[in-house]
Amino acid sequence: MKTLAKTLFLALPLTLAPLAQAQQRTFTVNPAASQIDFSLGGNAHSVHGIFHVQSGSVEFNPTAKTISGSVLVEAASGDSGEKSRDKKMDSTVLETDKFAEISFAPKSYTGSLSDTGDSTIQVSGVFTLHGTAHDITVPMQIHMEGGNVTAKGQFTVPYVKWGLKDPSIFILKVAKEVGIDLTLVGKVS
Repeated sequence: MKTLAKTLFLALPLTLAPLAQAQQRTFTVNPAASQIDFSLGGNAHSVHGIFHVQSGSVEFNPTAKTISGSVLVEAASGDSGEKSRDKKMDSTVLETDKFAEISFAPKSYTGSLSDTGDSTIQVSGVFTLHGTAHDITVPMQIHMEGGNVTAKGQFTVPYVKWGLKDPSIFILKVAKEVGIDLTLVGKVS
């Protein structure tokens, strides 16, 4: 009887390992269907635009509640609809010649992820902008249907506080924080 119990005890991790692995999933972002909208308030007007997602792959395990991976954005892809403003944003504020990518690397999350339908989670991770890493937490709304996933989140980037140049000039003043509205679309496997 002791031998059977010992055998079962030793076999249990081998039996459960495939189940744990089966929960490991990968969300692959489709850059063409995803985008990052930004808004910057000002005293004369507000500026709205988009950045394009370059790539993204996020591994997660809903059972173990683990998450890792990264989402990359080409810093020079910012488009506010005004070429001269975008050129200044690229060269003076973001310095895209030195800092070509903006990234987010999730490290943990709270909340529950449903296999189908809607879920709300809080994703914490490292947001790297202008070559400097910043810890942030982003509330995310996740919709999963079949293998399709849409992840949406909103957060604020205090770019001046984080050391980027304030583009305000003379009487045209802009806010010191940029609002970000993130939409990531892709597949989960």
